[in-house]
Amino acid sequence: MSEVTQLLVRLKEGEKGVFDKLYPLIYKRLHSMAHAHMARQNPDHTLSKTELVHEAYLKMIDQTQIDFNDKSHFLAIASHCMRQILIDHARKKQAGKRGGKEKDVTYIDGILNEQKQKTEELIDIDAALNDLKTLNERLSKVVEMRFFGEMTIAQIADVLEISESTVKRDWMKARGWLYNKLKPRYEIE
Repeated sequence: MSEVTQLLVRLKEGEKGVFDKLYPLIYKRLHSMAHAHMARQNPDHTLSKTELVHEAYLKMIDQTQIDFNDKSHFLAIASHCMRQILIDHARKKQAGKRGGKEKDVTYIDGILNEQKQKTEELIDIDAALNDLKTLNERLSKVVEMRFFGEMTIAQIADVLEISESTVKRDWMKARGWLYNKLKPRYEIE
């Protein structure tokens, strides 16, 4: 067993202080996951990659019962936490901008509207994933791990304890479902 896996086992057993030993070992991977999440955000997003990693860490350490099987599953949970943090951030930002509509007068106003649209798209993707979860939870998990967690087909198969070919089929089904769900909202007339 790798050092990370050993620490995860000790963490699962409830040993105190293990998270503090584990964090430096997985920080680089968490940071690269945060980079992938932030690449889909507006360039001037107010949350940095480092802040996203720290927020996810705090969210995970705050949970009384983290249930994971191994390193890949742990990283999938971390990715889910990052997604939720970004969704919460987008919702707060959108709520703060509701109110009277102003006409786009300047180039800056146009940029601000594009940022608002990206925020709305992120919220729409989250809502679609939640709808998918009610229909088929496994498909939702595959999308979350593949798209948000940047996990490989093999890693997802390992975490979900299914074959790689099943993950590939699920990934195709989920993408098709999400495309059909989101396409009408973003079609250009």
